Amino acid sequence: MSLRRRERRVIAAAGAAALVAVGLNLAFSAVAAHRRRKRRELPGFTAQVNLSAADIKRLADRVVSKSKETYDAVAAVPLDKVSFSNVIAPLAELDAQQFPLVQACVLPRMVSPSDDVRRASAEAEKRSDSHFQQCRQREDVYRVIKAFTQKGERIGLEATRFVQCMVREFERNGAKLTQSKKTEMEKLKSHIDDLSLKYIQSLNDSTKFLLLNEEDLAGMPLEFLKELENTNGKWKVLLTSYYVTPILEHCKVGSTRKLIAVAYGQKGGKENIAILEKLVQLRHRLARLLGYPNYADYAIEPRMPRTSRKVLEFLEEMSEQLNGLANRELSVLKDLKMKEEGDAQFSVEDLLYYMKRAEELKVDLDIGEIKQFFPVDLVISGILKMFQDLFALRFEEMKDAETWHDTVRLFSVWDASSSDLLGYFFLDIFSREGKYAHTCVVALQNGCLCSNGTDKVPVAVLLSQCPKEFDGNSALLRFPEVVRIFHEFSHVVHHISNRATFSRFSGLQLEGDFAEIPSLLLENWCYENISLKMMSGFHQDITKSITSEACQSLKRRRDIFAGLKLKQEILLCLVDQIIHTGENVNIDDLIKDLHPKVMLGIPLLEGNSPASCFPRIAIGYDAVCYSYIWSEVFAADLFASKFKDDLLNQHAGLRFRNKVLAPGGSKNPLDIISDYLGREPSLQAFIQNRTRNSL
Repeated sequence: MSLRRRERRVIAAAGAAALVAVGLNLAFSAVAAHRRRKRRELPGFTAQVNLSAADIKRLADRVVSKSKETYDAVAAVPLDKVSFSNVIAPLAELDAQQFPLVQACVLPRMVSPSDDVRRASAEAEKRSDSHFQQCRQREDVYRVIKAFTQKGERIGLEATRFVQCMVREFERNGAKLTQSKKTEMEKLKSHIDDLSLKYIQSLNDSTKFLLLNEEDLAGMPLEFLKELENTNGKWKVLLTSYYVTPILEHCKVGSTRKLIAVAYGQKGGKENIAILEKLVQLRHRLARLLGYPNYADYAIEPRMPRTSRKVLEFLEEMSEQLNGLANRELSVLKDLKMKEEGDAQFSVEDLLYYMKRAEELKVDLDIGEIKQFFPVDLVISGILKMFQDLFALRFEEMKDAETWHDTVRLFSVWDASSSDLLGYFFLDIFSREGKYAHTCVVALQNGCLCSNGTDKVPVAVLLSQCPKEFDGNSALLRFPEVVRIFHEFSHVVHHISNRATFSRFSGLQLEGDFAEIPSLLLENWCYENISLKMMSGFHQDITKSITSEACQSLKRRRDIFAGLKLKQEILLCLVDQIIHTGENVNIDDLIKDLHPKVMLGIPLLEGNSPASCFPRIAIGYDAVCYSYIWSEVFAADLFASKFKDDLLNQHAGLRFRNKVLAPGGSKNPLDIISDYLGREPSLQAFIQNRTRNSL
């Protein structure tokens, strides 16, 4: 019996709870009935894709109303009468029914051609976020759920995990705090948000600049100089990464590189360090208010490592393992500097320049020429074929489907063996005015089992900003864009492969570290001959795929100086972790102490502090900057152990789909990966994978 079939006995609500769930389903269905009549019915797909501004407002109103109604009903259950059917099942059903409706309101903000629709969508998103935040803080609902956990009713493993996740979510949002403590928590969060914004605004200040003579910029490409404003015979260089990075990579004048590095490193300056120190203090206060010893433990608790101690051990071990490689790389750079400048004294501002020089000497690759082999249409068709072959899937384009723009394509996804419908995905990859500017994946509907026994299938949207056709020819993609689209389509397949019973365990709602592992694993296919040739072809003759030599050069370019690059990342991750575990850490002193230890004796530039211009610490990745490296390590082990020797082995791909992708968040991710590997993941595979082509 399948996992989903076993859980049917638990999810199928009885008596009054079943009536509540069915009534909820009918109410949601009625909201969008008139919209559905206008489009082709798709089995298992109830999400709406083409709502008007008025539709969005009405649907958002109904979502909030029905959500409140369900939470009120659960809160009203007497504590001595709690059961799965009257407490947990209604909340699970609410999640299953609400998610596609909320996404139907939110997606238009990113894709609609209409200004009015985008505004209505943004307002609906703001309103729903606020409402659901309030729901997760309701002490009356939390009290009833806790009473159920103490009752000891027997339920399935996935249902147990669902309940545990709900309890943790309520507690992390302050549901068990007193009202005065909740008020304090909200003030802390508001203050944190304000300071984070202030930190970012300081970094985004585009008014700071340096004036440089032409000889100061020796080595800079003519195209770069053309973009600079000439002021009284001097070039005006804005202190933004757009201008700073090329100078640090290409400028032959060491004093200019140092001047630019110091100026940019001081851009956030003491003010941002002061903001960050205050931010850290407030985060620690928030964590302690919620019962955690420090902010790092609060941030990491729902993620794979679980504790800050585990993260610190991981970063320190990786740094130690990289010392030998990084030292060899640094010796190469020092030799280059001695030959070019007659000076082996190596500083931070020299890293990017001499890495670039070494790359030019050691990697035979013309990026402009490589682009000629990646027409958009060919890349997309190659990606689709590769994922079908590897994971035993079948994609069928639905030509007559309703979409929000005439360039959007819809595909159904089927199991190639059983012909079971697995889900749908939209491809919205071409640029247009008003559309979200980055490549990403949005879940439009989560796969789940509803209380009436029917399945909702996963539905995803891949968004990108690829150029359109030019003179009837497919536009060309830069190689990083190819990798980005491949990475994001991996998320699509992860989402659609999900077979969990509960909506909240979708492939796009996983613990942050786990969510990226499959996509980082599959990125390796972008650097291997057989797979890269499948999605490439010279734009004037697509029968001529990219050469094996170019494939090898692309991989070498990715991996060159991997040790030093990772060391730089580890340094910032350590700073992030240490300041969020300790009290009253002097960030300037910490970085001055850590920098030469991690970076093999290279001192920090006087007056600089990387933490003053490191936005991930301020917002979005606070205390979890380690996550990307962590995910890369797991992905490298999976690749080396299961795929490296036979990239298109469908048996291996199908086993990965069933064992790793299908469970979604319904199991502990460490258990999923360890069971799949047959052992604990290893750091060595990552070191070997990324350092084989380093020099």
